[in-house]
Amino acid sequence: MKITKSEVERTARLARLELSEAETERMTAQLDTILSYAAKLDELDTAGVSSTAFGQETVNAFRDDEVRPSLPREAALANGPKHNEEFFVVPKIIG
Repeated sequence: MKITKSEVERTARLARLELSEAETERMTAQLDTILSYAAKLDELDTAGVSSTAFGQETVNAFRDDEVRPSLPREAALANGPKHNEEFFVVPKIIG
């Protein structure tokens, strides 16, 4: 696939990028190289390969829920800059 300079300029304009002439030329060459590598995937014979959403089998990696003791309130409140022995004290943001 050959990308043109006008396509790069249009894409840059849509992305609100200001590219110099040298940057446009360099970007055109770089994008053309990237797209030619991606086009090589079309050469692969995928007739016997089923469609998948993931490249490998996925399994549930979550652990089972267990009841455990939590952090003591005093230890948690010690990490905050301001507290009232029961809660963290933060600036009021809602009227």
